[in-house]
Amino acid sequence: MARLRDRPDVEFFACLTAIGRLADQRLERATPEGLSLAGLTVLNHLAQSASAPTPNELAQAFQLSKPAMTNTLQKLEARGFVAVTADPDDGRRKRVALTAPGLAAQRAAVLEVRPKLEALRGRFGPSDFEGALPFLRRLRTWLDANP
Repeated sequence: MARLRDRPDVEFFACLTAIGRLADQRLERATPEGLSLAGLTVLNHLAQSASAPTPNELAQAFQLSKPAMTNTLQKLEARGFVAVTADPDDGRRKRVALTAPGLAAQRAAVLEVRPKLEALRGRFGPSDFEGALPFLRRLRTWLDANP
C-alpha cells in the first residue's frame, strides 16, 4: 500500500484541507458573536465591490451553491447588514448591497480578526505566500475549468 508521502498530490490536498479547516476555526473564533465566517467573507467582498452583485455572482465568487449563498444572505439581511433588492434593470433579478450597519459590522470584525492574521504574518513572511500563489492560482484555474 502506498504511503501518503509517496503521493505528493494526495498529501497536498490533505494538507490544503487541514489548513483550510484550521484557518477557518481560528478566524471563526475571532469573529464577533452572531457573525459567521461565511457572513464576514461576504461583507468583506461587498465592502470592496464597486457595484451591488447578484446572489448568483456572489455564489460563483465563493464557489458555493445558490442555496448556500441564499442562506448566508438571509442571515445577513435579518441582521440588517445587507439589503437584497430588485435589480432596477431586470426585476426578476436581485442585487445585494452592504448597509451602513453591515459596513460597521465588517469593520468591527476585521479589528477582531486582525490579531490572528498579524500572528500569521509574523510567522510567515510575504515571500512565503508569494511563492505558493503561482501554483495555487494555476491549480484553481484548472479546477474551475475542469469540474
